[in-house]
Amino acid sequence: MAQREVRPRLSADYWRLWWATGVNSVGDGAFAAAVPLLAVMVTDDPRLVSVVSAATFLPWLLLSLPVGALVDRYDRVTLMWRAQAVQALIVGVVAVLAASGRIGVPVLALAAFGLGAFTVVFANAAQAVLPDLVPKPLLHRANGHQQTITTIGAQFAGPPLGSLLFALAAALPFGVDAASFALSAALLATLSRRGPRRGSRHGPRRGSRHGPRRGSRHGPESRHAAHPPMRTAIADGLRWLARHRLLRTLAVLLGVNTFCWQLGNVTLVLLATGTLRLDAPGYGLLLAVAALGGLLGGLVSARVAERVGMLPALLAALATNAVVFVGIGLSPNVVVLAALLAVNGFATTLWSVVTVGLRQQIVPSELLGRVNSVYRMLGWGLIPLGALAGGLVAHAFGLRAAYPVAGVLRGVALLVALPVLVRALRDDR
Repeated sequence: MAQREVRPRLSADYWRLWWATGVNSVGDGAFAAAVPLLAVMVTDDPRLVSVVSAATFLPWLLLSLPVGALVDRYDRVTLMWRAQAVQALIVGVVAVLAASGRIGVPVLALAAFGLGAFTVVFANAAQAVLPDLVPKPLLHRANGHQQTITTIGAQFAGPPLGSLLFALAAALPFGVDAASFALSAALLATLSRRGPRRGSRHGPRRGSRHGPRRGSRHGPESRHAAHPPMRTAIADGLRWLARHRLLRTLAVLLGVNTFCWQLGNVTLVLLATGTLRLDAPGYGLLLAVAALGGLLGGLVSARVAERVGMLPALLAALATNAVVFVGIGLSPNVVVLAALLAVNGFATTLWSVVTVGLRQQIVPSELLGRVNSVYRMLGWGLIPLGALAGGLVAHAFGLRAAYPVAGVLRGVALLVALPVLVRALRDDR
């Protein structure tokens, strides 16, 4: 009798990571809805609101490179659960301060920076460990599952919960987030220990001009090379990404787009609650409806990329984001605003699933933490500047102005990068 073909399956460790991500995402969604509401309760100055948002993402600019070296040096699972434990402590302190009424913009900004710093550790380690948990043919599916559960928790379930709890008591959503961090840390602590693998099969093709060959000095093989000085380790990641034309192009394009994303979104809470007159529960519901697009994107992105190809999927996502941002600034009512935010969420998720899978397949495991850190520094490092720019634009020209400005900039960036992106993707086939 013919033997039945055994298909690769997602491991039990992967599903524990998935559950931890889901639990943590619900708390993060509640926190994300509550922080701007708390900031607006303290001040109605869009510049001060933007400072809190900028502090959240500033660690990606300041800490991403050294954290990447740490992720490739130490056990990734341990880094993940310890980062979540510290985040539980930080949010617990915010909950106590909010309950006592001793919270202000400086405290919120400081807490946001602390949470952002350990998010850099967690996110970098989580992306680097995934190829060790998942067979290569299943990476797009695994990333899609991760994106789906993140969207469900952080954008669909968490924000309405956070805004509702905030309406009851300002401290409640922060207490929920602290509990979610603690539970996530407990789940992650049960995973098998996963350090960087040596001699990974995920390196670029031998002789490829897009990146260093396996066995080169950029992919350390010996025990001594596994722990080079921090400066050398960071330089290895920088050089590897600099030599890979496709990933380098995507990282720069991501940086421009996240700058524009935050330029528009930083004052969304003021646009929704001020101009469009939503209350706190209504704002959470707006975020939940908007998250439907991201949820759908997480479910179908892998199939879309497989059917139409990576290049068309990426270009469609980027073009859609640019057009939608212009439309958001012109939204006449909450219904149109929610629909456009949902379309934007779908396009953003499609881009994210495809590009994350590319990095996990191309970059050697022993360099994945460092290369991811450089990629994310370029891609997310401009978000704080986008937040500050958005606050200034809104203050000078009105709350609607930032979104069209961001949309036009995204369109220009796509046109500039288009020839390089097309050529790089064709050459990499």
